[in-house]
Amino acid sequence: MSLPVKRWFALALLTTAIALARTVAFAADDWEIVKINGHDYLSVDNVSRFYGLPAEVASTGRVPVETVKNPLEFVRDSREAIINGARSWLCFPLIEQNGKFLVSRTDVAKTIEPLVRPQRVINAGKVQTVVLDPGHGGYDKGAACRYGCEKDFALDVARKLRPLLLAKGFRVMMTREGDYFVPLEVRAQIANAARNSIFVSIHFNATNDDPNATGFEIFSFTPRGAPSTSDDSVTPSSLSMQAGSQVDAQSMALSACVYHSLLGHIPEFDRGIKRARFAVLRLTKVPAVLIEGGFLTERGESKLIATKEWRARLAHAIGVGIESYQALPVKKQRPMLVADYRRQTKLEPTKPVSQEGNLKEVDASLISLVGQSKFVSPQQMPTPSKVSSLDSAPIVP
Repeated sequence: MSLPVKRWFALALLTTAIALARTVAFAADDWEIVKINGHDYLSVDNVSRFYGLPAEVASTGRVPVETVKNPLEFVRDSREAIINGARSWLCFPLIEQNGKFLVSRTDVAKTIEPLVRPQRVINAGKVQTVVLDPGHGGYDKGAACRYGCEKDFALDVARKLRPLLLAKGFRVMMTREGDYFVPLEVRAQIANAARNSIFVSIHFNATNDDPNATGFEIFSFTPRGAPSTSDDSVTPSSLSMQAGSQVDAQSMALSACVYHSLLGHIPEFDRGIKRARFAVLRLTKVPAVLIEGGFLTERGESKLIATKEWRARLAHAIGVGIESYQALPVKKQRPMLVADYRRQTKLEPTKPVSQEGNLKEVDASLISLVGQSKFVSPQQMPTPSKVSSLDSAPIVP
């Protein structure tokens, strides 16, 4: 055996030995489960060792993503975390006991694992059909600004996204293709009836509390027994009225892939990967996410959203994220992260396609699936006194 070959062989043995030692060391240490008020917790150190990733805990306040150096960053007494460079919201706050910082077992399984290793989530990426759901429609205008309405902007993004996905070999269905209202439960039915499908609901944000609020956020369904990101504590409905979802992990993996692409392609404020019990997420039995693509109540951001070019960029970023999700079982490695996309964008500026394709007012396949009576045009129903809520559909146990 030649000297270079011997050196290579020795290096390979050393690398293998280190990997085995790390595995054995963790296996011997095992998970250290701490019971607090009936809930299981694990130390941040334990989680860090398991993943082989450095972790840090900030003392208080919101962590600026730009200053984060570690793959795992937590905030004391908070649900906020930075995981692989993107803000993520835990189900339960980080707590401290006996000098150790603890994260809930629910979050390790339902949040951290699918965000750190989405490529290892069972059945993640098995998608043939993408169901695009432009929010609101018809009498339900959604949020509004001086430049237009949420329902129109969301539909335009979906129209721009559809040909991009078709070009990549996806089958694409849209819950609406014109200005009419589709009941929330029907939107979920469309996704549930499609083979190997994912559901992507497109919205834009608004707030009465902070006129300067900006940025992207993405939602998937809240696990049973946990509060949604907007709730401070577990509600009775989260314990007794929610059956939970069989595709929690897949939905979080989809969230990660799409959200990293969004932030990587468009330099918007990172509001985070969140949880909610919106009806379209609650009633959907396939991997599902709801995207909030910026605020119509912020002057500068609403002006951007109103431009076709910006909406084309948004459609492109969502499409790349969906491709990244589909590639998980093929590449069997972590998808591109925010930093990866930004490095790539600097080298090769992206020029998204703005083609909309030939779209009909109502897709015939949807009519045959749920019936003509389910679709309501603007003229068929008077404007309600209050905009329909995402939570308005009945709870299905």
